[in-house]
Amino acid sequence: MTTEENKTSRNRKRKRQRNPKPSKEEPIETTPKNQNEKKNQRDTKNQQHGGSSAPSKRPKPSNFLDALRERLSGGQFRMLNEKLYTCSGKEALDYFKEDPQMFDMYHTGYQQQMSNWPELPVNSIINWLLSNSSSLVVADFGCGDARIAKSVKNKVFSFDLVSKNPSVIACDMSNTSLESSSVDVAVFCLSLMGTNYSSYIKEAHRVLRPSGMLLIAEVKSRFDPNNGGADPKDFVKAVCDLGFTSVLKVQSFLLLFFISTIRKKLIWFFEQDFSNKMFILFHFKKKEQMNSNQKIIKWPELKACLYKRR
Repeated sequence: MTTEENKTSRNRKRKRQRNPKPSKEEPIETTPKNQNEKKNQRDTKNQQHGGSSAPSKRPKPSNFLDALRERLSGGQFRMLNEKLYTCSGKEALDYFKEDPQMFDMYHTGYQQQMSNWPELPVNSIINWLLSNSSSLVVADFGCGDARIAKSVKNKVFSFDLVSKNPSVIACDMSNTSLESSSVDVAVFCLSLMGTNYSSYIKEAHRVLRPSGMLLIAEVKSRFDPNNGGADPKDFVKAVCDLGFTSVLKVQSFLLLFFISTIRKKLIWFFEQDFSNKMFILFHFKKKEQMNSNQKIIKWPELKACLYKRR
C-alpha cells in the first residue's frame, strides 16, 4: 500500500471514530417525551434528597378541593342546624321557602352526621311499628327522607318543612292538614327542634285518636339537667298534663321506667342499652278522656343539639 493510500485509510478511520454509526437497538435521537421523563426522574431524586423542589406529599388538586367542599358543607350544616333549633317552626318554614336548596344542604349534612352514629333511633321506631298492626295510621312529624313510610306497610302521613317527593307534605308541624282524632301513632324522631316545640306535641295530641301512641326519640344530651339539658321528669309531666300517660316499657334506647321517692324528691332512673348512649325514646298514650280542669302547662326548654366546629 502506498503512502497516499495509508494516509487515506487513516483519515477514514478517524472519521468513523468521531461519528460512529448508530446501533440498530438504540434510538437515533432523544424525543421530548424521554426528556420529560428524565426531568421527572431528576425532580423526584431532588425531592428525596431534600432539594428545592416542592414536597412529594403535596395533595392532588382534586383531593384538596373535595376536602374543602366537605369542610364548607359541614360549616353550612352547622349554621342551618343551629338556626332550626333557635327559631320557631313558622320561621324555619319561611326560611326554606325562600331558599329550598338550603333544605337539601341541611339534609346532606344530616346524613353525613348519621353515618357516624352507632345506631339510628328511627330504626327502633320502625321495629316498633313492624311489631304492631299494619292497620295503624301513622303521622311522622319531621320525616326527613320519609324512611318510616318506606319501611312499613302502614298508612303514613309524612310531614316536613320542605317536600322533595310527592309522599311528603310540606307544612309547619304545629298546623297540619289532618283531621282531629284521625291517626293511631304520632312520631317525632329527632324533630322537636323549634323553640315552639310544645305546639308540635299539641298538634299530635289533636290528631291522635283516644289511646293513640306518641313516640318521641331525642338526643340524650337534651335531657341531661347536669349539662344544661331539660329535666326529663319536667318534660314527662308537661306531656302528661297535656293529656297523655307515660308508657313505662323497656325499649332499645334510654327509657324512663321507674320512679322512686327519696328525701321527698322524685328520682328518675333510666334503663340503659349500652350499645347506644346517644338517644332516649319516650312512649306516651293519649288518655281516653280529658280532665275538665285544664292545667297551665309549664314546658321545659330543651337544650339545642349543636355540633362543634372542626
